[in-house]
Amino acid sequence: MDDAAIAGAREIDWNTRDYFAEMYVAGILADNGWDIYFPRRDKGFDMIVSRQGARGTIIRPVQVRGKYAADSKTDESSYGYVGKITPFHDDMILALPYFTSRDDLAPRMIAWMARHELKLHSKGVRCEPAKFAGGEPMARPGYDHCFGRAGLMRFEAEVAPSIL
Repeated sequence: MDDAAIAGAREIDWNTRDYFAEMYVAGILADNGWDIYFPRRDKGFDMIVSRQGARGTIIRPVQVRGKYAADSKTDESSYGYVGKITPFHDDMILALPYFTSRDDLAPRMIAWMARHELKLHSKGVRCEPAKFAGGEPMARPGYDHCFGRAGLMRFEAEVAPSIL
């Protein structure tokens, strides 16, 4: 049986898809050399990731917020996450996997956003590195560096001098 038939075998609920987005992001991180650590309780960060850097271990907390465009979604010049995120950390990663529908087998793209790229908003924070046009998410002008391997590589930089 092909994957599309398996995915269409039952209606997928939002909570299952949200967890899938977290696991997909974890898989991409692992494929790129990060070690993944999950909390015992779903409070705070979705995962903590680490990898060896030139001067020591790089550690990053990660929040994942999946974007699921309904078939009826209209074009938008800004598309991303607006809402609450707790907790914050200066070295955190906000990963935004963009699906075109809840039935997508994989996100079309992932934005890898740094804490300083989140803007205060009346609902919490705003982070909209994409736009939605012609039924597809795509990087907004000036945000290409946030997507794909280039976006993830930004987090491989050492963030503070080692005190050891």
